[in-house]
Amino acid sequence: MDHALTLHGVTKRFGSFTAVSDLSLEVPKGCIYGFLGQNGAGKTTTIRMVMSIFHPDAGTISVLGHPDAGEVKDRLGYLPEEKGLYKKMKTAEIVAYFGKLKGMDRSTANQRARELLTRFGLGDWLDKKCEAMSKGMGQKVQVLGTIIHDPELVILDEPFSGLDPVNRDTMRDIILDMKRQGRTVIFSTHGMEQAEQLCDFVMMIHKAKLQFAGSLAQVRQGRDLGIQLDYDGDGRVLQQLPGARRVNDHGKHAEIFLQSGQDPQQALRWLVDHVRVRRFDYREPSLHEIFVRTVEEADARLAATGGLR
Repeated sequence: MDHALTLHGVTKRFGSFTAVSDLSLEVPKGCIYGFLGQNGAGKTTTIRMVMSIFHPDAGTISVLGHPDAGEVKDRLGYLPEEKGLYKKMKTAEIVAYFGKLKGMDRSTANQRARELLTRFGLGDWLDKKCEAMSKGMGQKVQVLGTIIHDPELVILDEPFSGLDPVNRDTMRDIILDMKRQGRTVIFSTHGMEQAEQLCDFVMMIHKAKLQFAGSLAQVRQGRDLGIQLDYDGDGRVLQQLPGARRVNDHGKHAEIFLQSGQDPQQALRWLVDHVRVRRFDYREPSLHEIFVRTVEEADARLAATGGLR
């Protein structure tokens, strides 16, 4: 399989603090790949090493077949975690400016900027200053500036952060459109919903160490099946479900895991008598469940061994 990005044994330290520890990873070309982890887990440090902003203390990185992102910078698109715009510039001007930084000629950059902004719902803002835009609109502008030069590999650090539902959907559409065009998209997030809906592959890093990596099917493989329940009523009664081993109640939605040997059909009959059931599925755990349990298990291992980051 051809890979857009490969990391082998990558470690990064800042003094006595290890931000990323012995990370190995392969990102296939043409996929959407999610970097998962809590704030401070090591996602952004990993991305900055990929972009050659930081250099690893150990290990190797290959970006589009090159050891340094600087060698292929015009084939990359990068949206950093710390986002910002030149507020006095007009919207079309700033998107075109990003294109010119990547080697596009003025005429092509200007035309492409206006086409992208119009296509993704910002046609009325072409000649308005960025300072008048909402946060979500500004973030959309920055993503369009990231992809204006048709990069092969696009890396977005927390692209969904702070977006309202409408702008989240627009961000989703931009990412899916890039995949349809054959690009590779990597985005970091601690929001499991976007990762579960969009990603072909995911990895999770926790306290500097890789916890899992693979397709969603591979990540779920071998894990307990659970009840996915949408309901109306008092969720407190769910904790009383006979045979329940663990209940994750989100209010109107719950994920329930039964003790070994318990019949989900019996659980359904009990639930119908105690809440209004709107949806009942018995299937693989959600990515949210896998994420939370992975954090708990990793922390328990660290506590047992006295491990320090």
